[in-house]
Amino acid sequence: MEQLDTLITITRAGMGHADEALQQKLLGVWLKLTLENGTLPGAIACYTDGVRMACEGSPVLEDLKALEAAGVHVILCKTCLDALGLTDQVGVGVVGGMGDILAAQVKAQKVVPL
Repeated sequence: MEQLDTLITITRAGMGHADEALQQKLLGVWLKLTLENGTLPGAIACYTDGVRMACEGSPVLEDLKALEAAGVHVILCKTCLDALGLTDQVGVGVVGGMGDILAAQVKAQKVVPL
């Protein structure tokens, strides 16, 4: 049940508005269920604090790697990585610009922010 026309945006270092540990746990569960259920989006775009989730040391890094291996295009904002000093810590995804994120948004029939 792939949803190739869907773009997921991750803009926080987790999911929702709660303490950091709970946000990260929720995001991890969401990513795992997405993979297990086969409800794969076409792309995941990480920007602002969301880029932290695709870097070394992230509690959801392996989940993002598994989604990428399953064919999900993972896009990371280069400006955000540079601003946060994380460019050399990227663990998954393609480092792109806002143009890449915009292209994914335009291509998507549905954009889901987490």
